[in-house]
Amino acid sequence: MTGRPRPALDVLPAYRPGRSAEQVAAEQGLAEAVKLASNELPFAPLPSVAGAIAAGIERVHLYADTRATSLRRDIAEHHGVDEDCVTVSNGSVTILQQLALSYVDAGEKIAMCWPSFEAYPLFAMLVDAEQTRIPLVDERFDLDALARSIDESTKLAFVTNPNNPTGTCVPTTAIRSLLEHVPSTCPVVLDEAYAEFVTDPSVEDSAPLLDDFANLVITRTFSKAHGLAGLRVGYALAHPEVVETLDKTYVPFAVNELAQRAASASLDATDEMHERVAIVVAERDRVARALRDRGWPVPDAQGNFVWLPVPDRATTVGEALERVGVVARAFGGVGVRITIGDRPMNDRLLAAFDTIEA
Repeated sequence: MTGRPRPALDVLPAYRPGRSAEQVAAEQGLAEAVKLASNELPFAPLPSVAGAIAAGIERVHLYADTRATSLRRDIAEHHGVDEDCVTVSNGSVTILQQLALSYVDAGEKIAMCWPSFEAYPLFAMLVDAEQTRIPLVDERFDLDALARSIDESTKLAFVTNPNNPTGTCVPTTAIRSLLEHVPSTCPVVLDEAYAEFVTDPSVEDSAPLLDDFANLVITRTFSKAHGLAGLRVGYALAHPEVVETLDKTYVPFAVNELAQRAASASLDATDEMHERVAIVVAERDRVARALRDRGWPVPDAQGNFVWLPVPDRATTVGEALERVGVVARAFGGVGVRITIGDRPMNDRLLAAFDTIEA
């Protein structure tokens, strides 16, 4: 053996990304396929964002500002918080990893509702933490049960709103109630990767909760609604002491020059971003209705995807879609998550479901 890897790595699986359209097309002998597996936005960057990226090309021989100071300032202004309440990283998933590395020792607990974002268990395993998993009720988080599960050895709790992969939401009042019952020694991470797609009126701006709860950490990303998945920019809003702690596990220069420029430009184009989000939301609602009309049990969808809770058929449904050139994300024994693409992609998806019995 070369070196001595930590024992935790012996059982740590690699993150499994969605399969590519090219891979599936080759396997199925098809001319082409469409990928609806990774919750990507079906649009190229906004013109102003593309211009900001192009303008930074001549500076890529230089290191970026490692703290992304200007971007932090822009994010703070966007959310109406102080600049020292903002940190950034290489996608919000990296901030989630930093939280585990910053707050959890081996043998301590990380609490989560389940199923949820598949990276949470990976980060728990990475730090040798014990996982507390609270089952969903009707595809939704049971925050009361989550609160009851948290004890003095629980060092981190994840709440995903809307949830990935189910797409369901919990009201902001329920999140406030959870925070009121969780000890301040346990940071509560409110993962809002899909917040811009939410239309449920019970979900309000969560940033004001920071005024009342110093243990709240809100994570956001530019990968989804902003359409910058390939540049990897995420951020967190939190109490300054939490930000200072997270910055200790921040990898220097994690957010590159082009990513910083693109993210700031996208914040300047928020109205245009929301116009694109509205197109996705309209398509999401259309696809959800069409699938329900075909007999599929689609729960309320609040992200840029729809969810099929078909645990016994998840793998076979995913395979059936791939045979006709549609790549979805099948979670064996749990269900199938399908990203909303543009209208032609979604029409192809619905045509594929015409060949599969509900």
